[in-house]
Amino acid sequence: MKTTPEGTIEVPPQPGPAVQETAFAADTSATLTVLEHEPLPDEIAPPTTTPASAARALAPDILRGLYMVLMALDHNGMALHSWPHGTAIDGEFDSTPVHKWNRPLAATIRTLTHLCAPGFTFLLGMGVAYFGRSRTNLGWSAGQMMRHFVVRAVVLTMITEVIGLTMTGGKVWFFNIVLFALAVDYLLAGLLWMSVARTERGLGYLLLRVLPQKGEDERREPLLREGGGEDGLDVAPDRAIIRAADVSWHAHNALLFGLAVVTIWWNIWLSPTGGYCGVEPRWEKPESDWIQIWFWPVGGVISDRVVSGFPPMAWLSFAILGLLYGRIVLARSWSTRAINAGNAAVGAAFFSVFVLTRLLHFGNLSEGCLHMPEHLAHPEGNQYLQSAASFFYLIKYPPDVAFWSLTMAVNFFLLALFGSIPPRVASQVFHVLLVYGTSALFFYVAHIFVLFSTGAVMLAWRTKGPDSIWRFF
Repeated sequence: MKTTPEGTIEVPPQPGPAVQETAFAADTSATLTVLEHEPLPDEIAPPTTTPASAARALAPDILRGLYMVLMALDHNGMALHSWPHGTAIDGEFDSTPVHKWNRPLAATIRTLTHLCAPGFTFLLGMGVAYFGRSRTNLGWSAGQMMRHFVVRAVVLTMITEVIGLTMTGGKVWFFNIVLFALAVDYLLAGLLWMSVARTERGLGYLLLRVLPQKGEDERREPLLREGGGEDGLDVAPDRAIIRAADVSWHAHNALLFGLAVVTIWWNIWLSPTGGYCGVEPRWEKPESDWIQIWFWPVGGVISDRVVSGFPPMAWLSFAILGLLYGRIVLARSWSTRAINAGNAAVGAAFFSVFVLTRLLHFGNLSEGCLHMPEHLAHPEGNQYLQSAASFFYLIKYPPDVAFWSLTMAVNFFLLALFGSIPPRVASQVFHVLLVYGTSALFFYVAHIFVLFSTGAVMLAWRTKGPDSIWRFF
């Protein structure tokens, strides 16, 4: 072990599994570096485990492809006006009373399609972690990464503009039906990844200086005192470096999880009524649409100049969770069994949180808002326990904690399911989903124009009289 002229501590290959991926150095240069702890080689792994790299590569793409199909199904119903868009008529909005359920088939499809937006945003955050890791290993600078995140966000925003102006014939100046939220959250997740990479390295180096040395470290590899190295710098034992990096890595993971919780809870805090129906608003939202667009849904009718159902800051929590998940998956060479077990366990934890939101009445933006016959018959009872539809009724605009916990639970359960399928089988059985999942942006833009242009023609056909020439088609 030695120090380079630049002051970066170089660590020889470690004999055991990786503790985590982290980065820290003695200097304060702008270059993001990674202190690699080499994973346990697959060829010497225990025979009961299998490498998870292939499964990790396939499961997220399969999941994204599945959500593309569900999204297209949802948009098909919108384009053809097949049924009201929601599990309840005029529902799914913050503090909005509902009095009638949608038809069972429509409500079931709509409940399934609730998974799309949180799934896309979660996978986006996960992709940022993978991208940051790969580009760091390629030697990209902080400026190069910043440029990438900004350019991608601008491109997605421009596509949003083109789609909106085209679909509304120029009546709506800004029409955000998800891409703008993804653009902003991608940029913020990227900046957060860069910040964490830098502060994690700095904290690790600080801890290396202040953490007490363990006796076994000194016995195995004594610390060289001042003047003992070629350049007069102290050289810490390998295990001390790993311990400092480990503490820094866990601390930043805890910070990311805390941010994810705060950024979903602020949807509750920013609700004028606190998520309750039948109460006076505690305060008024800003009048400007350009301010509201960041935290609250805006507009909703075609005459509005700004229409946005997906405020970026309201969905940021899902991207942060994806970033955290990506960091953990990339931390070491996990076995497939460990990845799947972890996904299932996290899914169970999220589902438990969802159940508690129903039982304990917290984290909901629909308190006192259900007025169907079963609720009117039991006005003093828990509204969420009166029927299955009530239990799974979710507020999406903006997402509340109940929506967050249930959709994330399903995300992790599906990752565990797809990850448990052998890659060779999965690539054949889910080939179509893999194609959709790896070409998501093209599929999204194409399906929007195909579905809504075709739907417009079919809806126009319905308005023609029986003697119209359109009836021949």
